[in-house]
Amino acid sequence: MDMMCLDAKSVTERACRSCGGSGIETFLEFGKTPLADRLLTSSDISEPEPIFPLRVAFCKDCSLVQITETVNPIILFADSYPYYSSFSPALLKHSRANALDLINRRGLGPESLVIELASNDGYLLKNYVEAGIRVLGIDPADGPAAAAERVGVPTRCAFFTRDLAETLRAQGMRADIVHANNVLAHVADTNGFVAGIARLLKDDGVAVIEAPYVEPLIEHCEFDTIYHEHLCYFSVTALDKLFRRHGLYLNEVKHLSIHGGSLRLYVETRENVGATVQEQLAREASRGIDAIGYFRDFSTKVDALKRDLSTLLGRLKSQGATIAAYGAAAKGATLINTVGIGCDLVDFVVDRNVHKHNKYMPGQRLPIRSTEALLEVQPDYVLLLAWNFVDEILDQQAEYRARGGKFILPVPTPRII
Repeated sequence: MDMMCLDAKSVTERACRSCGGSGIETFLEFGKTPLADRLLTSSDISEPEPIFPLRVAFCKDCSLVQITETVNPIILFADSYPYYSSFSPALLKHSRANALDLINRRGLGPESLVIELASNDGYLLKNYVEAGIRVLGIDPADGPAAAAERVGVPTRCAFFTRDLAETLRAQGMRADIVHANNVLAHVADTNGFVAGIARLLKDDGVAVIEAPYVEPLIEHCEFDTIYHEHLCYFSVTALDKLFRRHGLYLNEVKHLSIHGGSLRLYVETRENVGATVQEQLAREASRGIDAIGYFRDFSTKVDALKRDLSTLLGRLKSQGATIAAYGAAAKGATLINTVGIGCDLVDFVVDRNVHKHNKYMPGQRLPIRSTEALLEVQPDYVLLLAWNFVDEILDQQAEYRARGGKFILPVPTPRII
C-alpha cells in the first residue's frame, strides 16, 4: 500500500498488505473501537473519541493475517505516543541479551553500525553504545525519541520509509545489524518498509526482527493483541514470501515467549536457509496455518472467552468484591472495550509508566493510577490486562498478594490466581 494521504484518518484496504492479492477473507469482527493507545486526559473525557472498524482477514494467496483498516500513522504514533519500553524490566533484560549475543556472534566493534527501526526510548541500542559500537535509532514519537537522546542514543525522529533508507544509504550509512522489534506489524507500507531494510543492510549484514506469532494468538485466544496499531499477524509462511519479494531471505528463526509468543527472525541478503526455517514452514503447512480453515472458528472462541470473563467479573462484583486492573496497555484497551468492562466492574487501572498516570483508558474511560494504589486501596482482585508480563508483575506485587489480593488472568481462559 502507498503511504496514505496525511489528511485521511483511515483507509479500508481491499487488497492484501503484502502480496496485493484480492483474495482476503474476514474471519473476526469487533465492530468500531477506539484507538487502543490513545489515552485520554481529564479534558478529553467529555468529548467523543474517534472510532474505527476493527476486523481481521486472511489472504489466501500469501497466508498473511491482517486487519483491513489502516488508521493514519501520525494519529497512531506521533501524537503523544505513551509507550516507553524501558518501564519493563523483563523487556530490558530480554533486549540486552539479544544485543550481547549479536555483538559476540557477529564480532561487532567500533567500526560497526547498528540501526534500530522504532527504537523507542533507546532501551535496546544503549547496550551497543555501552560496548563502543556506533548506533542510530529511528522513531516517529517525539517523547521516546527525546528520552533516547538523553541516554546517549542518537535518534532521528521520523517514520522509517524506503525513501529514508535511500537517504541514509546515500550518506554512507549501511548497517551490520538492523533491529526492528515489534514494528513490522505496525507499518502501513509493509513492502516499502522491508525494501528499506534491504537498502540499509551491508552485503553481509543481518536484520534481526521480532514480531508476535499468529499461532499462539489463535491457539491461546489472545484476541486482545488485535488493535489498530497491529496491522499484521505473522506466520513464517507469510514472512518468507514477504522477504523474498524484496531480495531478502529468512535464514533462521527462534521462538520467544515474550508478548504471549513471538518470533525472532534473522534476515539476510544472501540465501542460507537453515533447518529452523525449513522445519517451521513444514510444521505450519501440516497444521493448516497457511489456509483459512485454521482461522474460521476463532470468532466463536473469542465470544466464549468474552462471555466467561464478563460472567466472572459480574459474579465477583455481585458478591461485594472490589476489582482493579493492571496494565494500561493497548491489549488492555482491546479487552475492556470488546468485553464491555467499565467503571461498574473495575474501579481503576494501575501502570508503572508515569506518562500514563492521571489519564483514562480509551472507550471505557477507566482512570489510570500508579501501581502504589494497589497497596493503598487493596482491592480484592486485580484483572491482569498486561498478562504477557505475568511473572514480572506477580513478583512486583508480592506484598499485595501476601495481604490476600488475587489476580485474574483473562486468557486463554479466565481464571483466578
